[in-house]
Amino acid sequence: MNTSRILTRCALAVAGAAGVLAVVVAVIPQEETPAAQSGKSPPLLAALTQAASLPYACQEAIFKTGDQFATTRYAVPDEFWDAAVAALGSLTETERAELTRPACAAWNSWATANSSAVTGELDNRYRNAALPMCNKFTVATVGTVRKFSANTPAAARGLEKVVKKVWTEAMTDLSATASDAACRTSYSTAKTAW
Repeated sequence: MNTSRILTRCALAVAGAAGVLAVVVAVIPQEETPAAQSGKSPPLLAALTQAASLPYACQEAIFKTGDQFATTRYAVPDEFWDAAVAALGSLTETERAELTRPACAAWNSWATANSSAVTGELDNRYRNAALPMCNKFTVATVGTVRKFSANTPAAARGLEKVVKKVWTEAMTDLSATASDAACRTSYSTAKTAW
């Protein structure tokens, strides 16, 4: 597994799990060139370092969730990855403390039991949403999270709060900075959508 995939998964898993982790980690990014790998940003390296100190169940959530939710259509825009990693930097110690062995173990069990349904939902919603890609992403993500978050285990609820914070911060940033006006609107609409 290349560094880009590991860092992306770590960054998002450090943010939390519950509904959004299934959605966000579902896409495996393109292979990264050696030149790009040499220019890793400090937030990505910090996320990898934090992931290494997590309980085994949380590390398992990081590295297996992307495989469990291997979608065929659903895609995450690169600009979201960047905004999500930036939002990770604002997590408090209390929020990071939600990444416990029981919470991650509960998430892992739920993900195993529900991966097929979540993957199908993401792909279908993505396929049926209107372009541009950013809108397809937000519509599919929010719709799927709304559908499944009520069924995630109670032990993972703290993770879900952390994920909502990262999502809201990333959407807030993208609603102001995305280069496409339609994407800015889509991100703005998705800020507090669930």
